[in-house]
Amino acid sequence: MAEPIISVSGLRGVVGESLDPVLACRFVAAFAAEIPAGAIVVTRDGRATGACWPTRSASLRAVGRDVVDADVAATPTTGVLVRELGAAGGVQISASHNPPEYNGIKLFDGQGRVIPADAGQRVIEQYRSAATHWVRHDAVGGAAVCGDTTAAHLEKVLACVDVERIRARYRVVLDANHGAGSVLGRPLLDAARLRRDRAGGDSDGKFAHPPEPTADNLADVLEQVTAAGAAIGFCQDPDADRLAVIDEAGRYLGEEYTLAMCVDHVLRQRAGAVVTNCSTSRMSEDLAAKYDVPFYRSKVGEANVCDVMIEHDAVIGGEGNGGVIDPRVGYVRDSFVGMALLLDAMARDVPVSRLADELPRYEIVKTKFTVDAAKVSRCWMNSSGARSTLLPTAWTDCDSTGRANGCWYVPATPSRSSARSPKPPTAVKPNASVTRSRKRLAAALSVCRPKQLLAVARVPGVRRFLVRRGRALLTSARGF
Repeated sequence: MAEPIISVSGLRGVVGESLDPVLACRFVAAFAAEIPAGAIVVTRDGRATGACWPTRSASLRAVGRDVVDADVAATPTTGVLVRELGAAGGVQISASHNPPEYNGIKLFDGQGRVIPADAGQRVIEQYRSAATHWVRHDAVGGAAVCGDTTAAHLEKVLACVDVERIRARYRVVLDANHGAGSVLGRPLLDAARLRRDRAGGDSDGKFAHPPEPTADNLADVLEQVTAAGAAIGFCQDPDADRLAVIDEAGRYLGEEYTLAMCVDHVLRQRAGAVVTNCSTSRMSEDLAAKYDVPFYRSKVGEANVCDVMIEHDAVIGGEGNGGVIDPRVGYVRDSFVGMALLLDAMARDVPVSRLADELPRYEIVKTKFTVDAAKVSRCWMNSSGARSTLLPTAWTDCDSTGRANGCWYVPATPSRSSARSPKPPTAVKPNASVTRSRKRLAAALSVCRPKQLLAVARVPGVRRFLVRRGRALLTSARGF
């Protein structure tokens, strides 16, 4: 069997090809061996394979752990349940936005957040050691079912907004796409007495459209929003930690705007630091400057964002994939807190279209292409294992300010998401002011393939950036 995609936060793979129940059992047993004593909360995102895996309880009980089974629940709900139940950790069975043939495992520590990188690395090492310690019959863990999985999470989300101001004002379309989002999404909208239209409400994993909430995948939902006369459309990925937004005219606002609109609303009410990762639009950074609050960027990855948020006591943070993190609810990306904050912002008698249009305007073009893993590694690391000088730092990871001296910047990051082969695609994500030429940027990137990275240098601004940072990148492009 092929190797699944394994990272410090968990694993994912194609069921029957790179992932099977036996492997999943070994992985969660390794997790159980590395966390403190206590029960473990287990949830899933609605995919049929999640319901039949023995990882839901058997493997954890077999290593002596008590298990609390919360069945179908969103990823942020899992984090809340871990804290509320005083559990030692959590296991969410989900492949996030990946296609239906995938499934995976996301790990939570006792604080209800995705485990930090160092803890995740210890789990990987334990898993690789193949040293699973099954217990005797008299030490097998107990099993319990969580009766009410949503009340605590719902209470925390509603506490962040003025529910009375929102109540009974809007018609909303909620597209949970047959994932876990409807489990809490419906009670949340009902608590505000909002008229709602559902798209893909049953949490059965039978996705009505490809699960990543992009504009192309949501074409039918765009039409449903306008047909229903809805004030806003909320679109979640299968485990409901990401949120894309459609405005009242059926315009796809996307995931980058989700975080920025929430940042603007929170900073109107309370001052404090803002954190995003280095692959997120500059809109949030500009908003932090507008409200005169500190702004920080982290490395890519939810756990990294949370680390920086905790370090600087941030009031809000997240990632440009629609993942809003509000510490009042938990240090997990949370589509529900995003929904609540946007409804609260709209209750200022401002339609969501205007909330978006009032933001600083930037363009971000994302694409990916497949490169042999070994060749990608040569750009990041030299033969001794140190960071390579072939790619300037700003292209692989930004500093704590995340700035690229006012120019366009093109961070190229290896991504292992949805990779059915061991060759991870490389994402090229420019973040450019619309005062420059969007068409020239898009044209340059449309031919941005491993042997054609020189095309990027023809874009005004990018060329000057490359000259300042050195010519090594252009030289290294010929080595692919």
